Amino acid sequence: MTTDPIADMINTLKNAGTASKESIVLPYSKIKQSIADCLLKAGYVKSVSKKTRKGFPALEIGLQYLGKDPRVTDVKRISKPSRRMYMGVKEIRPFKNGHGMTVLSTPKGILSDKDARKEMVGGEILFTIW
Repeated sequence: MTTDPIADMINTLKNAGTASKESIVLPYSKIKQSIADCLLKAGYVKSVSKKTRKGFPALEIGLQYLGKDPRVTDVKRISKPSRRMYMGVKEIRPFKNGHGMTVLSTPKGILSDKDARKEMVGGEILFTIW
């Protein structure tokens, strides 16, 4: 049993990319679906689909590669279940000079740092990815 399913999801993404896997399959949840859609929009993953595995809903994520290198080099979980971190819209800055992305949970859904600035909303900082 994992106590932090978001951390489990992003670490699985990173590790599967390092192992040159084609795709990963995770237990389905709405927040994982929203995060995967945000990563798809930003180009960090190739495909996202909801499937049924052994009678339970599952989320299949196809990994993106640049040549032989995985698109997801590293991830860092910021807001944890033990310590929530929040950021206002004025505090949102580009991560790694625009080569990385911060993912936030906002009142308008799961958004990247660029989309959150465009929508003028802040929220909980879920993780950074590069």
